[in-house]
Amino acid sequence: MRPARRLLLEIAVAGAAGARIACEAGADRVELCSALELGGVTPSGALVEAACAVGPPVHVLVRCRPGDFVYDAEEVALMAAEVREAVAAGAAGVVIGALTAGGTLDAEAMRRLMDAAAEAGSAMGRPVEVTVHRAIDQAADPVATAVRAAAMGVTRILTSGGAATAPAGAGTIAEIAAAVPGVEVMAGAGIRPGDVARLAETGAAAVHLSAKRAAPARRGGTWVPMGSVSASADVDTHFVTDPDVVAAARAAVDTVNR
Repeated sequence: MRPARRLLLEIAVAGAAGARIACEAGADRVELCSALELGGVTPSGALVEAACAVGPPVHVLVRCRPGDFVYDAEEVALMAAEVREAVAAGAAGVVIGALTAGGTLDAEAMRRLMDAAAEAGSAMGRPVEVTVHRAIDQAADPVATAVRAAAMGVTRILTSGGAATAPAGAGTIAEIAAAVPGVEVMAGAGIRPGDVARLAETGAAAVHLSAKRAAPARRGGTWVPMGSVSASADVDTHFVTDPDVVAAARAAVDTVNR
């Protein structure tokens, strides 16, 4: 089954260099975050400005910390401020998500973040797109959560179908796409260029890849651990965008769109 509309390619990047590489290799847009190795957290306003200056539409992940997606009032207030900062710095959209302790969409938190995006966009004289991130994949019922998010007026939903990878969750991605026909569903998590055609058949309107590789270590001295996630010198690194992976994904998307 061919997609009903042109499939889009989004690349997750962690810096202006990654945004430039993604743009040059054919990405339609980028999701910008910091600490991609932690699943991504909110980037600084200066980083947003730098990425936006490169050229592709930049959608900024707003996630104040790693870990679960259940936030207290202070964290929601912080993320609302981060939403406003990202939009003021030039972001075309923000990527948000919040759950209750019971695993349902936290509608109150979502509304505060969406209102912050709308208000900031109004101040800038332009609309701001809102993507619900993979918090949906940790919900008790991803399909029902997607329906509720769609009813709130979000632009798109990024999901792996509640699975560790999008190819593994393809069946649920198809259910979500069928349940929210007015919202762009974007398949993401563990996607390789060879998975693109299969995921297009789910009804997803876009695919999301990190297209990352580990950066080589540049240490002038002895390695010592700097945090609990740094188990050894081999894994204590950061990720950069691989232009070859982006180009291969672009070719796969173009093949689907023919």
